[in-house]
Amino acid sequence: MPSYSVTVATGSQWLAGTDNHIQVTLVGSKRCSGQYLLDKVLHNDFEKGAVESYEVTTSEELGEIQLLILEKKKRMVQDDWYCKYLTVKAPSCEYHFPCYRWITSNKEIALRDGRANLPQNDKTEILQRYRRQELEERQKLFGWREWEPGFPLSMDVVHYKDLPLDVKFDFKKETDFILNYKEALTNLKLNQFVNMFTSSWTDFEDFKKIFVTISNTVSGKVMQHWQEDRLFGYQFLNGSNPVMISKCKEIPAKFQVTSEMVKSSLQRNLTLEEELQHGNIFIVDYKLLDGIPANTLDAHTVQYVAAPMCLLYKNIEQEIVPIAIQIHQKPGPDNPVFLPSDSNYDWLLAKIWVRSSDFHIHQTITHLLRTHLLTEVFAIAMYRNLPEVHPLFKLLVSHTRFTIAINAKARDQLIGKNGLFDKANAVGGGGHIVLLKKAMTDLTYESICFPQSIRMKGMESKEDVPNYFYRDDGLEVWKAITNFVKDVVCFYYDGDQAVREDTEVQAFVKDVFVNGLRNCKASGFPESIQTKEQLIEYATLIIFNASGQHAAINFGQMVRRVVPDTFLHGQDGFFALLLEGSPS
Repeated sequence: MPSYSVTVATGSQWLAGTDNHIQVTLVGSKRCSGQYLLDKVLHNDFEKGAVESYEVTTSEELGEIQLLILEKKKRMVQDDWYCKYLTVKAPSCEYHFPCYRWITSNKEIALRDGRANLPQNDKTEILQRYRRQELEERQKLFGWREWEPGFPLSMDVVHYKDLPLDVKFDFKKETDFILNYKEALTNLKLNQFVNMFTSSWTDFEDFKKIFVTISNTVSGKVMQHWQEDRLFGYQFLNGSNPVMISKCKEIPAKFQVTSEMVKSSLQRNLTLEEELQHGNIFIVDYKLLDGIPANTLDAHTVQYVAAPMCLLYKNIEQEIVPIAIQIHQKPGPDNPVFLPSDSNYDWLLAKIWVRSSDFHIHQTITHLLRTHLLTEVFAIAMYRNLPEVHPLFKLLVSHTRFTIAINAKARDQLIGKNGLFDKANAVGGGGHIVLLKKAMTDLTYESICFPQSIRMKGMESKEDVPNYFYRDDGLEVWKAITNFVKDVVCFYYDGDQAVREDTEVQAFVKDVFVNGLRNCKASGFPESIQTKEQLIEYATLIIFNASGQHAAINFGQMVRRVVPDTFLHGQDGFFALLLEGSPS
């Protein structure tokens, strides 16, 4: 009689083990084994971290093992179980069945072996049936919900606690989150920090109070150089929000700067128009903030939101420095252009307004909308349309891990009513919601596709724009991801026709566009994928945005010139500590 050795690995995280019964059924190409209870006499099976082996004997050989059906039967109470994997050692070969999920009910779970497979290549009825069944169950768990009108759709839960267990933080991540949150509140003295912004500062020395308990090399260097024009300009290239700067080809009519105004800042004896033609002028425009209401939740404190424009110049030392700032979008006598030749404090305050505006765009748009919320759209659509056996699911799942969870916590604690944005942000109290909706018009496929976004801004040339390490490193990361994705796609798809015939990947892409992005044709996101090249770029975009891009704008950039061997976290370091912890 053929014998099959079944090995079961239980997760090592807290409460991963179970006291419930576990049954398996081996589904072979010839026949099924019937249900077998995995149980050892006088032995505690399936304890945390345990790896146990059991013998399953059948009357006849099963053939190639195609499925392993797993069931958890409760004893006294329902007891959740985290199964890592199972292996089946057959008479002729060995099969590995990855699971890596919580099993919380008595419903049977069908596991495929670790090999990926496209839907059109599953020929047997039983494989097709269980493939459909997996997606049907997932679509019940991962529904779409409108958290705010005009936002990308998000996970259909009200609070973090309502999420499926498999997408919640694991015990270690949850513990790290709580400890980081408490540490941030303690170290940054949040109450004192917030109170500092509910009244006007009387001295720039007040700025140092933020760094009282977290003084280090980074904060020390920033405190030494933060008022300098060269550091101000450099941060547009390699600071926390290095996505705003673009090459200026023509001064906007709304910007009242003239060649005569900036003459003293131009070092090549050229006019402003000539410098424009030579590609030495850059611009940052915070037009999205125009008309955004300021926070009015504190009746005793009047807050303001500016929508400035900043003109920058590449000087003969190849540094990017500011040469003109206009605080508001609409030109007029009450909206002057500030210049480096103005009094020291006038110029410094103008730069502070720009930095304040940069913070609002960075936190709400660059960080929240364009990485977190967009990646959640991809994650939900992935769970709804790609079964675990699909190669694209295997490729994407690790890059979207915890995204749904962190976003649910953000809606609870950060951007929701009475969240941190309302307490410590000038666009809180609803302005941040208006701002994000407004920014949806700029959320396009082209702007998310990294190489295209760099070209759109005219920032692709290393010769014309030196020391733009965000661009240089980003393109290298994009290239590496593309090469990896290409290997995977080309392994599973023998041609463009195979991509078009993949009903699951087509449903995934359509779900992203129709539901996640609200059927917005202006976004430029595809409704279907027609070629291997398209699929490679699409998958690369998802992975890069969730990993490389998020790291770049969340954790700050290495400063290699103005402040050697340090990181400039800017304002984002505070929120990174609150929500996501340190880069390590």
